[in-house]
Amino acid sequence: MILRAATLADLPAVLAFWKIAAEDTNRGDSADGVTALITRDPDALQLAVADGEIVGSLIAGFDGWRCHLYRFAVHPDRRRQGIGAQLLAAAEERFRGFGGRRADAMVLDDNTLAHHAWTAAGYIEQDDCHRWVKSL
Repeated sequence: MILRAATLADLPAVLAFWKIAAEDTNRGDSADGVTALITRDPDALQLAVADGEIVGSLIAGFDGWRCHLYRFAVHPDRRRQGIGAQLLAAAEERFRGFGGRRADAMVLDDNTLAHHAWTAAGYIEQDDCHRWVKSL
């Protein structure tokens, strides 16, 4: 397995992978959105690839102030093999290179599988705030 940045050629495979492995894919996963991400920050979307197939993904975005993690997904058949840990370690190293001091992740309240994964990776739930959103 290798970790590498996604390219524009990966778009169809990434979107198909998220439908299998990620939660809440109906809120804006689109070719245009992923294209904008890769164009703006070519190293933000990291993929774990084995035998030419995507088996994991993680967006590690840095806005110059905060470190954000999105679309942390591992193929259901490949979970509990260390793929997620490798993706997170690479993201955290990327953030340290930017001078980042803390990473955060948005996780759906009912995604208990993800809660266990984040906890195992050393992340803690922040219970003193909630996210406020507005569709544009």
